[in-house]
Amino acid sequence: MPASNHRTPRIAVLADSDTRWKWGALTAGRLAPEGAATDGYLLRGRATPTERQLAEVGLRPDALAEVSLAGFLAELRRRHTATAPGAGPEQAADAPYDLVVLALVGGAVQAALHGLARLGHDHGVRPVVVTGYVGVVYEKLADGLLLRHGADLVLANSAVDAARFRAVYAGVGAGADAVTEAALPFLGGAPHRPAGPADRPYTVVFAAQPSVPAGRADRAYLLDRLIGHARAHPEREVLLKLRSKPGEHTTHLEEIPYQRLARDRGPLPENLRLVHGNMGEVLDRTDLLVTISSTAALESLHRSIPTAVLTDLGVREALGNHHFTGSGCLTSFDRLDEGHAPAADPAWQDRNGVAPGTAYATAFDTARARTAALLARAEARELPPITPYYTPRTAPGYLPGLLARHHLAPDGTPLPGALDPAPAQGLRGRARTAVNDAVRGAARAAYRHGVQNVAPLVRRLGRL
Repeated sequence: MPASNHRTPRIAVLADSDTRWKWGALTAGRLAPEGAATDGYLLRGRATPTERQLAEVGLRPDALAEVSLAGFLAELRRRHTATAPGAGPEQAADAPYDLVVLALVGGAVQAALHGLARLGHDHGVRPVVVTGYVGVVYEKLADGLLLRHGADLVLANSAVDAARFRAVYAGVGAGADAVTEAALPFLGGAPHRPAGPADRPYTVVFAAQPSVPAGRADRAYLLDRLIGHARAHPEREVLLKLRSKPGEHTTHLEEIPYQRLARDRGPLPENLRLVHGNMGEVLDRTDLLVTISSTAALESLHRSIPTAVLTDLGVREALGNHHFTGSGCLTSFDRLDEGHAPAADPAWQDRNGVAPGTAYATAFDTARARTAALLARAEARELPPITPYYTPRTAPGYLPGLLARHHLAPDGTPLPGALDPAPAQGLRGRARTAVNDAVRGAARAAYRHGVQNVAPLVRRLGRL
């Protein structure tokens, strides 16, 4: 239901990994009307964040639930039904959502858009829908954008991305009005303060990535160079910032964790440590950020921390470091060992939405204004239907299979068996729900173990 002045606006954030949860929750905070309440939904799957990962992100909504996509859509439909005319007084906890932020991989965004389009068709009202990207878009540009087409706002993290997004939509004859320039919502923090001799040691942080590079040899090479750098500079503190612990997964699959490679190398230099934790807190004590292409580089650049994007494995689209061409940050471990600290190009930073200073303070003004206008249209029941680029008519060989993976029919309705039957009420129903939750929890644990541990082993054996 639309926002109104007799209740608190409500926002739902649907995310499928720890990083996307961070992006989605912070984006909601940037766009939300004052006083809005936010509920979080974690999409059940390979990368569903653990409690530890959620705590590391540090963002807790008013309510949090783990759901399937069909279950999320059913919850939205239930809220509309519960507040339909004649259904009784509206309860805040059951109020329909005014704004939905889809912080998902492209295929899941497309499925959600079709489900939300069906909701609007059946009820005559729908929430405002926002989506975007959690970082640098260095691959699958057209594929990812077309899967996001149909949202009311498709957020671009920079002027460069906004121009690229509009060009793709125009090139296929799709409307580009939804593309809205903003910025990464998690930039910020204190500007770089160089380490003083009596303060702390000069600190080098290598920001690891789960899947870049992917191969064992390349990851072992980077670890060995980091170890070599620590030995060559015993006066420095060298941190290997890890994204996850073994058995956890993030937005991308990590088949060869650096922790396991490090164990094979015996004792590490005393000034080299493997660390977890919130990236912002790690950057608070960083004097040189080193990476292949992690989004941490954008956070670091925004803080004016010297940032090194490695060329050791080449400058390649597959690595994502081609995005930093022209930034002044591309360098090699050989140069870092010699004491080099890259200086970023200010014009490149400005074009790519990571310039330090006051510009970031206004980066979300346009998106916030457009969101307010869309919410007003929703209140007046003037939002147009959701019309994704992909339909059963335009992509009959692609869309049905994509929707079926999320247990939706081509018309956006749940497939038979996609939803659990409604539990009975009362104590017996609660007991049954508890048992069902335990069974589902065990099944999810088995599923994650298979995806995260067995499947990578089978793939490696297949390559022998």
